[in-house]
Parts: sequence; structure tokens; C-alpha cells
Amino acid sequence: MPGGLSGARGRQTRRRRSRHISEPRINDRIRVPEVRLVGPNGEQVGIVRVEDALRLAAEADLDLVEVAPMARPPVAKLMDYGKYKYETAMKAREARKNQVNTVIKEIKLRPKIDDHDYGTKKGHVVRFLKAGDKVKVTIMFRGREQSRPELGFRLLQRLAEDVAELGHVESAPKQDGRNMVMVLGPTAKKAQVRQAKRRDAERTQAASDEATLATDPQ
Repeated sequence: MPGGLSGARGRQTRRRRSRHISEPRINDRIRVPEVRLVGPNGEQVGIVRVEDALRLAAEADLDLVEVAPMARPPVAKLMDYGKYKYETAMKAREARKNQVNTVIKEIKLRPKIDDHDYGTKKGHVVRFLKAGDKVKVTIMFRGREQSRPELGFRLLQRLAEDVAELGHVESAPKQDGRNMVMVLGPTAKKAQVRQAKRRDAERTQAASDEATLATDPQ
């Protein structure tokens, strides 16, 4: 039992420490004799006693927030900490909302690929880019082909030019062992692709409804 209580207290202490590390010290939690003070608009006030900095914060109805605790003396800024935390949380939420899981598709080509096979492979690349996915294009060299890397480079350049309206080169062609690799990124993001598909589906449904009404006897 005593060991259990000790373990619980230790976990609570670690949690408190982690909160203190992740969040800056503000107002009377700043326990140093003086700070390098920064005003609410970023202006440099200079080194002042912490009591004076707290007084200035109170007069301006702001918080004193330690922004660089490792500096000598620590740097503190006058700000509305509640508003700052809210805006930071909203930005993080918006970033998560806009974040899309990146999917990388892969297409493999031979440096001496014939036109028919090239057209088929290019069709796959076009389809992937339209769906908002990245495409890793790999040129596989075999035997004596390894002494002709320019063949792979020209093929990758040709492909990039052929799909330029849908994608751009994110990672330029580079040698990777016996292979040469290039990464294409989609011009449109997945969110935009989904919106376009939704609009197309709505237009198709509307056209279908109109056709049904036109042929339906009254």
C-alpha cells in the first residue's frame, strides 16, 4: 500500500512537471529577480525588476509571460495570455482540419519502354494525380542499362512534361542504387478533388432529376 501511494504521488509529480514544462510561466509564477521585458507590440523595454514588470502588466490589464526562460535574464512579454492560448489552439485545430493523409503511389518503368506501355503507365500517373495522390516514379535499370542513366533522366523529364497540368516535380530525378527515382506531387489537394467530385455528382443528379421530370407523364 505505501509503495502504491508513493508511485501515485510520483506520477502526479511527473504530470505537474510536464505541465510546467509545456506551458510557460506567467505572472507570479515567474520567480526571478529581473527579466528582459518585451512590450505587447514587440518593442524592447529592457531589463527590469520582475516586480516592475508585473506592475506594468497589471496596469495594462495584460499578463507577464516568460517566453525565453533559458536566457540570462529570462525574456518575458506583456500579452493577453488567454487570447494567445485560444488563437494558438484555433490555429492548431485549423491545421489538423486541413491536414490530409499523404498517399504515395508508385509506378515503375524501364528506360527503353515502348510507346504503348508508356501510355498505359502515364494513364496510371494521371489517375493518381487527379485523385490528389503523390506518385513515386521509378526507372529500373538492368545490365548494361546502368551505364546509360541519361535514358532514365530523359524518360522522367518526358513524363513530368506530359502531366504538367496535373502535377509538379516535388523531388527531382536522382539515382538510387540501380534505380532512378522522381516524385510528382498533385497540383490539386485532396480536399479540392473531393469538392470537385461532389459538385460533379450533384450536377449529374440534378441532370438525372430533370430528365426524369421531363419524361414522367403528368
